[in-house]
Amino acid sequence: MSEPEPAPFRDRIAILRPLAVRDFAFLWTGMTISMIGDGIYLVSIAWQVLSIENRPGALALVGIAWSLPQVLLVIASGALSDRLERRHLMIAGDVIRFIAIGALGILSIRDQLTIPMILGLVTVYGAGQAVFQPAFSSITPAIVPADLLIQANSLAQLVRPFAMTLVGPLVGGVLITWVGVGYAFLADATTFAFSAVMILSMRTRRTRKDEQEQASFFGDVAEGFRYVRQQRWLLIAMVGATVSLLAVWGPWETLVPVVVKNDLGGEASALGLVFGAGGVGAVIAAAVFGQRGTLPRKPVTAMYLAWALGMFGTAGFGIVTSVWQAMAVAFVTEGSITYLVVVWVTLVQRLVPDRLLGRVFALDWMISTMGVPLSFAITGPAADAIGHDATLIWAGAIGGTITLAFMFVRGSRGPEQDGSLATQEPSATAA
Repeated sequence: MSEPEPAPFRDRIAILRPLAVRDFAFLWTGMTISMIGDGIYLVSIAWQVLSIENRPGALALVGIAWSLPQVLLVIASGALSDRLERRHLMIAGDVIRFIAIGALGILSIRDQLTIPMILGLVTVYGAGQAVFQPAFSSITPAIVPADLLIQANSLAQLVRPFAMTLVGPLVGGVLITWVGVGYAFLADATTFAFSAVMILSMRTRRTRKDEQEQASFFGDVAEGFRYVRQQRWLLIAMVGATVSLLAVWGPWETLVPVVVKNDLGGEASALGLVFGAGGVGAVIAAAVFGQRGTLPRKPVTAMYLAWALGMFGTAGFGIVTSVWQAMAVAFVTEGSITYLVVVWVTLVQRLVPDRLLGRVFALDWMISTMGVPLSFAITGPAADAIGHDATLIWAGAIGGTITLAFMFVRGSRGPEQDGSLATQEPSATAA
């Protein structure tokens, strides 16, 4: 009797199993390349702005321009993603971002960029992100089996830090050093074109029922709000994110590059190393979680603890004295945030009806990031008043403490207590 053939390598590694699904493989490939571009953007935009105006307030303005259109547009985009073909919205988002970042690159190469031009183009870029994100977040359950959802989300979160905070920043730093920041922007723009082609190759189509089609657009939006209000654990987490991200997001995005460039004397490559170390931490967290293939026994509690650690980690950037120390802080912080995101996304995808997923993810993004423009707005004055190191320390301490406080609000851990998780656990991965 012949011996059975060994299982393919992809099937032996649990986190890789979703790649056997054709459409997810296309989605994952496009996402990977696009997120490498996002990592290039992180380094490029910081270096471009600081080369024009070397102060935290300038970067803070760019952060406001990027985040504000997302807060304003994401609800409409989420409702559309539950009504229209999600692939089409994702392609539209990619095209918008391709145009905005491509324009940044051309103007940079011609040495014609000014801060107002950057603000305008970054606003368009943020609008493209608002169009893309709800459709992207809600399409995964439609293309992978329920028993592969954790692996699919873990694989997505593995790619995000690997591409966005490891490979992308390193490539961006090298491109800026060798050929200039304008060409780094153009490299980023091409990744959106590639992503659009991959999404166009997918076969998944919406399956929304005819009676759902008859609901009005505003009725859809209202239904999403009602659902989130009724699910206390969702609402509490979203509001908690609003407050914690208000404290942390602006200082993280604008002051970490200032620390690396001005305090540590680093070049663009050093900033790439710091972001890259965070990517390594996130990749390890996602890989371990994905290979395990199951949620923790108390997933909401674990989510809040990881979330708090990630917030507290921001304070570490205020006390670092060398690039390697900043890399260590980024490693722990990004690993914790990745763990949080995998748990959160999996919980939402399991517990929220598919017909509401786009709107719930859109509300999550809108409510969670509602304070982000304000976070960017106050970061510059705070850094001017008390110094960027003290601002980072206070931001991390406030963000982490607030997160822990929300964990103890009544109803915040409802899925652990009401049995809803047990009824939604796929049999193939149940503990």
